[in-house]
Amino acid sequence: MNHVLIVDDEAEIRESLESILREEGYLVTTSATAGEALELLRDATYDVVLLDIWLPDRDGLDALNDIRQLEPMNIPEVIMISGHGTIESAVRATKLGAYDFLEKPLSLDRTLIVLRNAMKARQMREDNQEFARQFTARASVTGQSVAMKALRQQIKLMAPTNGRVLIFGESGTGKELIGRTMHAESLRKDRSFVELNCAAIPEDYIESELFGFRHGAGPSGPGGPQEKRGTFERADGGTLFLDEVGDMSLKTQAKVLRTLDEQRFLPVGASNPVHVDVRVIAATNKNLEEEIARGNFREDLFYRLNVIPFYVPPLRDRREDIPLLVKEFLQQFGQQYGRPHVEMSEDALAALKQYHWPGNVRELRNLIERVVILNPKAQRIERKHLPMLVYRSQKSPESGRSNEEFSSLLEAREAYERDYILKKLDENHGNVSRTAEGLGLERSHLYRKMKALGVSVKE
Repeated sequence: MNHVLIVDDEAEIRESLESILREEGYLVTTSATAGEALELLRDATYDVVLLDIWLPDRDGLDALNDIRQLEPMNIPEVIMISGHGTIESAVRATKLGAYDFLEKPLSLDRTLIVLRNAMKARQMREDNQEFARQFTARASVTGQSVAMKALRQQIKLMAPTNGRVLIFGESGTGKELIGRTMHAESLRKDRSFVELNCAAIPEDYIESELFGFRHGAGPSGPGGPQEKRGTFERADGGTLFLDEVGDMSLKTQAKVLRTLDEQRFLPVGASNPVHVDVRVIAATNKNLEEEIARGNFREDLFYRLNVIPFYVPPLRDRREDIPLLVKEFLQQFGQQYGRPHVEMSEDALAALKQYHWPGNVRELRNLIERVVILNPKAQRIERKHLPMLVYRSQKSPESGRSNEEFSSLLEAREAYERDYILKKLDENHGNVSRTAEGLGLERSHLYRKMKALGVSVKE
């Protein structure tokens, strides 16, 4: 069901529009001020906003500009309304991103036509964004290791089915990407993929996030959104991805279990149940069988979710995939930051393959982005460009011992200084004078520092 936010300081207009749109089957929330409307938009997702230009607390066009700064997936289509419309204000509204402009007194027929068209435009934009995410997901199930080949084969076999999936793996291994890939290759690929991180939602709010609420019955209370579609309803016909499902409370687990069994649920404050057709893909970094033994997870819910189990191995167990992942991320961030041909040396790759990657693929991706950003002139990423953390788990060629733990604060500081000086020398093409100036040091002082840290100009 599509959700509309009406923002107008005239109570009669709000009430009239609300009544008409409810009869047309829309979920409706109303607000009298721009400030309240922006709070509502930050707390919930709306498809279309009917926004008056003249509001008591601020100009509606300024509010429109703030709406356009929201997270991309939360930006609604905005239809401006005004009783004092001019060509100039209509043009300005369009330039700021408004979908259309309606003059008061509102024509019912025209309002409904523009609203329906705005809904279609919102859906098209959402579909395009979803396509881009799915493309990224397909590209990111990368690797030629035995584990990744088996995982891709499993996705190919299971994606076209409606079987529920439970994905196991450490944080950062790409469980969400596996879920998106499953959706992209399923029969539901033309419908929504909706995700919810169960660990990120407070217990008091997760029920409304999952099942929604009607007529102000939600946890926001007075002044909050009057109605909200939950993730189950928004995923109707598509896929719902429940991330970190092991962090869900037992109370919420019971309601999810019932919804999975009946494919229907009752939003908070509603009198009639909502029927849905949703494929659920869940993911966890916990051992759910151990959680069941501790009484933290329902055994019956585990068996409902674990129809098709997937296991995503940590990056340290498939180090042979690191060069392929690095190549993919370098291409991605090189294009993003205007350096499409950036490469990585074999020496640098060898260092990355020796690192233990506690943050898995996510950590590798973030590291590559950081290296590309911090070395804007380098078309070839060398070992010296890599951050110090890569060397902590490797043996120092001078001492032969592990740098996993520094023996003192002084040793840690010296390791950082050496890394930083090497980076600055590289930026200045080995010119010690320019490097000293950039570091705010005398040239002789930098030479002494380099000698103490074992850094040579040639290096």
